[in-house]
Amino acid sequence: MPNLVAMNDLDNKTIMHLLERAGEYQRGERAPVAGTVVNLFFEPSTRTKMSFEMAEHKMGLTVLQFDTAFSSVLKGETLYDTVKTLEAIGVSGVVIRHEEEEYYKELENCKLSVINGGDGSGQHPTQSLLDLFTIYQEFGKIEGLHITIVGDIAHSRVAKSNAAALKMLGAHVSFVCPEVWSGDYETSENIDDYIEYTDVVMLLRVQHERHAVSALFSKADYHKQFGLTEERERKMKPSAIIMHPAPINRGVEIADSLVECERSRIFKQMANGVFVRMAVLEYALKGRE
Repeated sequence: MPNLVAMNDLDNKTIMHLLERAGEYQRGERAPVAGTVVNLFFEPSTRTKMSFEMAEHKMGLTVLQFDTAFSSVLKGETLYDTVKTLEAIGVSGVVIRHEEEEYYKELENCKLSVINGGDGSGQHPTQSLLDLFTIYQEFGKIEGLHITIVGDIAHSRVAKSNAAALKMLGAHVSFVCPEVWSGDYETSENIDDYIEYTDVVMLLRVQHERHAVSALFSKADYHKQFGLTEERERKMKPSAIIMHPAPINRGVEIADSLVECERSRIFKQMANGVFVRMAVLEYALKGRE
């Protein structure tokens, strides 16, 4: 059974197949998949965890509950031994979110399917797929579109996953952030250079838990320099849309009034996450067909 741990592991054909399957599920197709899954979340999550649970329910899967606060992890059990235990009792697949980047490399000898729900500042493939699905629904294509990703590029698994996938599919990707958050990417500090011609403004959450943002900017200063203000939104071309993986720091990455404005697709992304994760579960548990 295949794993899904990074967008770099998928070719364009497989990505488009997953988007097409997500669309079929959204239109009401029912294709139950047999198996038992466990969601192992070692970091906090609302959208990813709950949408996986909803997807698993819709797929007719058996879901075993796992709470890290009451598991042998607290006794020092390794992630590998935890997953091997689940494999031994008959679990078909695991969805894992973990603070350690590339945690999945130590699970290569496991026979069950591993789906990455986010690894530190590394990858978040299902978030990337739901973002691609949302863009594809909106424009009917990805090739040739201009996507501007704004925020903490260096620490964002969403940015890294999307950068790889969007470029593979032929989109033009620009990055805007403070220089200290550039990581390995070529970035700009001026969002206004892109705002008038970009098709998608993809905002990233300022990750307060990963670094001291207040040492660099006040919330108001960040919003003024890098945020999507009402003034910037008015300069966007009529067909352009706003995206954000959430959770949202309102008044920081985006003006509160724009979170649910006409061009915002933020809550649509969340809804799309269920259908994309249904497609991913089918892909992982049934294998490539």
